[in-house]
Amino acid sequence: MEKRNIIVIGASAGGFDAIQRLSACLPPALDAAIFIVWHMAPTIRGMLPRELAKLTTIPVAHAVDHELIQTNRIYIAPPDRHMLIENGRIRITHGPKENHFRPAIDPLFRSAAYAYGSRVIGVILSGALDDGTAGLWTIKHRGGMALVQDPQEALVSAMPESAIRQVAIDLIAPLVHLAALLVQLVGEDVSPQLPIPIEEDKKTKAEISIAAGDTALGTTIGQFGPPSAYACPDCHGVLTRLNEGSLTRFRCHTGHAYSADALLTTVSEKIEDSLYSALRGMDERVSLLNQLGDQFADANHPKQAALYFQQAQETQQ
Repeated sequence: MEKRNIIVIGASAGGFDAIQRLSACLPPALDAAIFIVWHMAPTIRGMLPRELAKLTTIPVAHAVDHELIQTNRIYIAPPDRHMLIENGRIRITHGPKENHFRPAIDPLFRSAAYAYGSRVIGVILSGALDDGTAGLWTIKHRGGMALVQDPQEALVSAMPESAIRQVAIDLIAPLVHLAALLVQLVGEDVSPQLPIPIEEDKKTKAEISIAAGDTALGTTIGQFGPPSAYACPDCHGVLTRLNEGSLTRFRCHTGHAYSADALLTTVSEKIEDSLYSALRGMDERVSLLNQLGDQFADANHPKQAALYFQQAQETQQ
């Protein structure tokens, strides 16, 4: 029998504190490989491994591409890189962003479930929006376990709440109870993974391949779902709609991926940017028209000046 010994953890806003508190509760000899994705700015380097090393004697560091997986280790996704799991080793890649993040939680969870099936425990901690929900669904679908921080304890509850709504969660609990359950679950015998439909298996493999590369070029993601009516906010390519249980996600042909909530948030931000850009352009037009009107007035051409002043007034209105 295989044993449960792969723990994948995802966190975003408010997650720094949650990761620290969870790690501090883990015993030093925990016989599991722990992988953590925390949404961070690309410029934040070294902070999470350094801080966790103060709280636990389990060796912790940023993961390295093609590094062999060992138990009793904590691997952190480096800034601006996805962390993926293959059989026996780690991949660190610069693949397309998912839910507007790199590193993103879903690629880690998805790849862990594909490689290790029922040996995986997925944990969602504090965070905004819903990155990690789709990956946690894949973990459960492939026989793994799903744990979520109690939303009432989380500094930002959106990520835990999204997972609870859309995935069959095994435990919802405060961090100290999550840590105790992880200790209990690690090392338990697990049943072999149930067969996965061929088309679904191909889709998961294709999405892992996209995250492992720089783009999705050469991967026909469109074969796994119908084209949507929406354009990718990042590259303006057509988004393919992907369905998993009750989840609906979107991915474009260059590889960018969005949950429905992440797509709505990104589109809303783009609309605001466009509106302010239009306002700036209109304000500049008013200023230029008035300047031209002043020039014609100074040159004693009142009709031409009046024309420009009128256009400025109409633009201002």
